[in-house]
Amino acid sequence: MISVEEARKLIVKHSNVSRVISLPLLQANGSILAQDVFSKIDTPPFNQSAMDGYAFSYANWDKKSALNVVGQIQAGNFYSGCLSANEAIRVFTGSLVPDGTDTVVMQEKIRKDGNAIHILDDQLFTGNNVRLQGSQTKKGAIALVKGQLLTPVGVSFLAGIGIREVEVYAKPTVSIIITGKELVQAGGNISDGKIFESNSIGLVAALHQLGISPESVEWVDDDVAEIEEAIAKQLSSDILIITGGVSVGDYDLVPASLEKCGVEKVFHKIKQKPGKPMFFGTHNQKIVFGLPGNPASVMSCFYNYVLLAISSFTRKNYLKTLLLPLANDYFKKANLTFFLKGIASEHEVSVLDGQESYLLNSFAVANCLLELEAEKLDFKKGTVVKVLMIA
Repeated sequence: MISVEEARKLIVKHSNVSRVISLPLLQANGSILAQDVFSKIDTPPFNQSAMDGYAFSYANWDKKSALNVVGQIQAGNFYSGCLSANEAIRVFTGSLVPDGTDTVVMQEKIRKDGNAIHILDDQLFTGNNVRLQGSQTKKGAIALVKGQLLTPVGVSFLAGIGIREVEVYAKPTVSIIITGKELVQAGGNISDGKIFESNSIGLVAALHQLGISPESVEWVDDDVAEIEEAIAKQLSSDILIITGGVSVGDYDLVPASLEKCGVEKVFHKIKQKPGKPMFFGTHNQKIVFGLPGNPASVMSCFYNYVLLAISSFTRKNYLKTLLLPLANDYFKKANLTFFLKGIASEHEVSVLDGQESYLLNSFAVANCLLELEAEKLDFKKGTVVKVLMIA
């Protein structure tokens, strides 16, 4: 049995098999860039007006004479001529500032006199209200660096410099196997000894939040042949998650079945509660999680370990970790790392009632998991603890 920290290190070590794929910008949204992105153009691609107003040459203006307006340039159009010293041209936000001009006076800061304008802005200076060509990004310059999270704003930025596709770290493919004779899928009828199955729903929902749709979800009986057939079929996925059957009971058939299917055990059992019997193994650069069947154990192990593996594939951190003081005392009876359902506020974190591994009602309202170190038993109010935000 290994420590939580050892388990995390081993998972990261065996999950570092990222794939790089090219995706259109919209599909790449939310991914991590796998290479630097270079601008295809200067942006702005020309000297551009930042205001509705009038463009003119500040250097050639005597600071008192009226300027003769020779035309206008709508955004998207251009002006082929070159203005003289006593001339101005009507421009609009985003429109090209033509040759021979370098400054734009706002339309609110002029007085019109027929076809001439008098400038009333005594704070005006050379280059005012003009966005210079390339002032955002120069052609060939790095626009976004490798390792950057691509956000909706990032997508917009790259589209604006002519980028259509980017190289990103691919999300892993994931398959799920649910074991247990006692399980009935939602909508079915339960009789004595049966319960509704919820682990698949929780795992699929959690994966969907990450933008991952499982390749397969399969339900099998506590039967060696069924379990081995399902494992052999699903080992093509980058990550295989199995729930139930990983402890030491007569019908805990998963560890032996995994071994028979060629999965190499990395560890089995962690010094933690819930989820102590958790299994982790590898098969030809694929990784396998065997999670205990109790629903709270499944979700706790997902957030603490499966998500860590997914992060290693995608190079993306999905959840925020905080350090917060406890709002109440807590005493634990075993020298195990405890993962407790809690409610975190801006200033503290409270431990919820109903921490048993079969209970999901407290988990359903929790916004975090507290991590209490194994070596310590008595945690007083105000003790600072690690908090993993899950909502």
